[in-house]
Amino acid sequence: MARVNGLLADTTPLRISPPFRRLWWGLGISNLGSQLTVVAVGLQVYALTGSSLAVGVLGICALVPLVVLGLYGGALVDAYDRRKVALAASTALWVVTALIALQAWLHLDSVGVLYALVAAQSAAFAINNPARSAIIPRLVEPRLLPAANALQTIAWNVALTVGPLGGAFLVALWGYQVAYTIDAVLFTAALWAVWRLPDIPPLSADDAPEPAPAARRRRVVGWRSVVDGLRYLATQPNVRTTFLVDLAAMVLASPRVLLPAAGVVFLGGGEATTGVLTAAFAVGAVLAGVFSGGLSRVRWQGRVIVWAITAYGLSIVLFGLVLVGVGPTTPTTVLVGGLVAASVALALAGASDAVSAVFRQTILQTATPDDMRGRLQGVFIVVVAGGPRLGELVLGAQATWVGEAWAAVAGGVACVVVLWLVVRAHRRFWRYDALHPEP
Repeated sequence: MARVNGLLADTTPLRISPPFRRLWWGLGISNLGSQLTVVAVGLQVYALTGSSLAVGVLGICALVPLVVLGLYGGALVDAYDRRKVALAASTALWVVTALIALQAWLHLDSVGVLYALVAAQSAAFAINNPARSAIIPRLVEPRLLPAANALQTIAWNVALTVGPLGGAFLVALWGYQVAYTIDAVLFTAALWAVWRLPDIPPLSADDAPEPAPAARRRRVVGWRSVVDGLRYLATQPNVRTTFLVDLAAMVLASPRVLLPAAGVVFLGGGEATTGVLTAAFAVGAVLAGVFSGGLSRVRWQGRVIVWAITAYGLSIVLFGLVLVGVGPTTPTTVLVGGLVAASVALALAGASDAVSAVFRQTILQTATPDDMRGRLQGVFIVVVAGGPRLGELVLGAQATWVGEAWAAVAGGVACVVVLWLVVRAHRRFWRYDALHPEP
């Protein structure tokens, strides 16, 4: 039994920290609702326009405010009480979600209204996410952060697996109005969890392990505060490298853009196969979280990140080789053997990405001083959101030149090569010691 307990996810943060436990449950439930809306909005825009390009514009509407306010939102988090910032942003998110439901109940049928509401939702999320992430190190002690982040990964990927399927089902059965309304109801769990948090003001000079320089203790939040954060990041090689290695994976080897063609041209089954492949990636991430008990004892976290991203890149290579082996035959029925092999490859990629994410987030939370956590969490959300979008452009362009199968192979190889070049240039990252965290 001890061996099993050591293998399964470490739930100690949930047991010993009631505020973290409430936040974990609240965010998990609300994330499930958010995924309902992500799918339902895309379906509604397509129903109104019949255009995949119009659906793609939703991504731009979400990305631009996320990039801009992700950086500024982080500065707000560092300057003010994090609970109050998160509560204000969460309230704004809830209001926008209610407005999305209202436009459906009123049958406005306006793509422009949907674009504007998605942009507003993304802007609020860009402030809310850095606040929530910067709160966690104040709720659990540093040694438990890997376990806390693994639990966060489980909740997020469960939502990513169940939410899209639930959203499509609800739209088909009862319409967009019901899907959006359920999201608004579920989001109250996040509001409740943030409301119940204790006040989390910026640490004073007496509370902080090292007093922050005056330039970093700005109470008037402007873009100069954002620039301070970026300048700080430029001087911290280990934290900076966590962003660089993630970009190597997401920009060069993000497979999502290839999945529709995999379903139609290679494996058969069309949209259903694309859904299975998308779910396979998330299932792999969930399983990695469930069996993450050993992660809380890892000391050399930089090395684990490097090997996890290496495994990720090789898994994408394997996915591409499955497609190469099947060939672009446009089958009329699903090729079950190919689908199973491709799903296994993507599940391995999802598991590897989840392990990498746990330790990248842990290094960011432990090696960064408290007065900079919000701004660097803002950079983190920009990288996490923008990297895959840029990756879709890169692999999409490669697919037009060499085909989807070889684009996946080339992307996976490029990911591994660039990763090890980055590590070679930043040798301190390989030696990163969780017992003596250095940014």
